[in-house]
Amino acid sequence: METQKITPELIEQLKNHNTTSQEFIVKFGQVEIQQQELNSFKQELIKKLEEHKLNEKQLSETLQAKYGNGNINLETGEFTSVK
Repeated sequence: METQKITPELIEQLKNHNTTSQEFIVKFGQVEIQQQELNSFKQELIKKLEEHKLNEKQLSETLQAKYGNGNINLETGEFTSVK
């Protein structure tokens, strides 16, 4: 088996290529972690939105049971029935 010496220029190019490859791997890992965190945050927001909609529906039903069908002016607090 014969060995040969690679030129310093080619060694430097190979090292640079290896360093760049490692940087890409790290950056892709960081992006994946950020995506997972965003997905978790999105799921939390979806759950809170569903809870908000349920509370809004319950409030609407409570108001309708107490005052009937109509409109509420949030500035004045006045209720106007609709028949």
